[in-house]
Amino acid sequence: MPAAPLDLLYLLSDIARLLRAESSRRARARGLSRAEFAALAVLARAPGVTQRELAERLDVEPITVARLLDRLAARGLVERRPDPRDRRVWRLHLGPESGPLSAATGEEVADLARQLAAGMEPAALDGVMAGLHHVADVLAGPTEPAAGGAAPDLVTAGRTQGALVCPPKVVAGPGALREMA
Repeated sequence: MPAAPLDLLYLLSDIARLLRAESSRRARARGLSRAEFAALAVLARAPGVTQRELAERLDVEPITVARLLDRLAARGLVERRPDPRDRRVWRLHLGPESGPLSAATGEEVADLARQLAAGMEPAALDGVMAGLHHVADVLAGPTEPAAGGAAPDLVTAGRTQGALVCPPKVVAGPGALREMA
């Protein structure tokens, strides 16, 4: 019997819950909260983001990110650097003490991505990715066309970059999870 659209919604909700639980477990094993784990993962992938951009990627309020960054900065895991073009803005970078923890966080994310894709045939994985891209497009709504009228790239549009398991090379297209393995 074919799946109903409501089944897709429930499955996506269950997957999001399970990913949060797994991310929390992996973060605790490294002495971090899930939010700290996610922030380090984002900064490893996108050094120089602003506090506002980090808050958007973590789906939290800017004040929450400010407190989170205070804790990480006190441990030397994150640095705030002034933006050379706007003195009101701070750019975020991994701090001097983040090396081993950042590497371990990246390994955890890559390991989770490999586990999720393990045992899937390449065509099935491509189909899952295409379906999830469609869901992301529907939820994100229309965007402005890119230069020259081309469709915007999901990475540059910033629409499907989740904090942990959707790095740019995964968002970039079908088969990308296999490339990580």
